[in-house]
Amino acid sequence: MRPMRITVCCTDTKIQRWLDGLRAALPEADVQEWRPGAAPADHAVVWAPPQQFLDEQQGLRALFNIGAGVDALMKLRLPPDALVVRLDDAGMSVQMAEFACHAVIRHFRELDGYERDVAQGKWTFRKPRSRADFPVGVLGLGVLGRRVAQALAAFEFPVRGWSRSAHAVAGVECFAGSGQFDDFLAGTRVLVNLLPLTPETENILDRRTLGRLRPGGYVINVARGAHLVDADLIALLDSGHLAGAALDVFRTEPLPAEHPFWRHPKIVVTPHTSARTLRDESIAQIAGKIRALERGEPVAGVVDRKKGY
Repeated sequence: MRPMRITVCCTDTKIQRWLDGLRAALPEADVQEWRPGAAPADHAVVWAPPQQFLDEQQGLRALFNIGAGVDALMKLRLPPDALVVRLDDAGMSVQMAEFACHAVIRHFRELDGYERDVAQGKWTFRKPRSRADFPVGVLGLGVLGRRVAQALAAFEFPVRGWSRSAHAVAGVECFAGSGQFDDFLAGTRVLVNLLPLTPETENILDRRTLGRLRPGGYVINVARGAHLVDADLIALLDSGHLAGAALDVFRTEPLPAEHPFWRHPKIVVTPHTSARTLRDESIAQIAGKIRALERGEPVAGVVDRKKGY
């Protein structure tokens, strides 16, 4: 009987570390980097694989995506019987909570204004603002969204959450479905986007949606660049309806040098760094799920192909 075969196909320049880690975690398996024409594998660990890989590996039992978002993978023709499994957390949720809280607090406490003043040698004070005037809305209440919402609630912000289906999160006012979307937006001043990218959510952050936020709204996008209509955001910033934005994800990455986001005075740009995949934690989680599947047990993080997440 041949050993279990695991193939790794990803764009990570440190792929050897993934191979070494998986071999150490699954010594009973034959773990190899995918090459065109490779023998059929039982499981695959992937990030941005080419279509050729999927066409050749039609017998896969499971595809493990080494990231939280599976939108790029869902655009490909996948083996019909393979489970698509995303990382549940693997150290990303605490990073996302850190990043979101930093962005919210930086805006709320006007730390950007203090930074500008200090750069000019000015010693200034600003009147403290009330948290009650800055309700934070979290779009998407999956693993990452729930962690972000609860972290913000711990700082005593009024926190609201919206998701496609109903959720209950302690300390968070929850909204669900299209019927409650506008009410969610109307009571939100700081919007944090953590939605999965699907055909239904692409371009969801447009003039209509962002225009429904409270005046002086602030937008934090840490999900996918394709959620945001770039020109609509700039128009609302220039009109004064929105006070600013913190953007970590973009339609084209790296963000092109000529893109206006780089130079807009109300936009903070970071290079898709809000929550990075932690290799050791991810390998441990993937190895545990592979063993569970081999025992015939269910695993968490299986993607619903119809929903796209």
